[in-house]
Amino acid sequence: MDLSLDRPGEYLFVRRVGARSITVIDREFTRSLLLAPDRTIEDWPVTHAGELDAEHVETILALQPEVVILGTGERQVFPAAAFMAGFLRKGVGIEVMDNAAAARTYDLLAGEHRRVVAAFILPQN
Repeated sequence: MDLSLDRPGEYLFVRRVGARSITVIDREFTRSLLLAPDRTIEDWPVTHAGELDAEHVETILALQPEVVILGTGERQVFPAAAFMAGFLRKGVGIEVMDNAAAARTYDLLAGEHRRVVAAFILPQN
């Protein structure tokens, strides 16, 4: 029996999630990032959910998502209500989860050709 790896070539996908890193296809990121099916925004300047504000909402909305998946590290941490409301006012859904769950959810939605953006928060030493 032949076994082969079937890679989705149509979109960027998360291959691995570590405590301080996210691997997208074959590239490891160690700083927070935004991930859409067609692009990656590196060095997103957030290291904790408590830092999120209206400016971050606008940066994410510029990628035109229908849903946002916010990965807050190894544990789920809810950001301020004002941050969450920024998406809801624009009719964009947002879900908050740990990075591993966020990666699984992002991969599933991207595989369904949905306009999803994952925002991964990675802690810095």
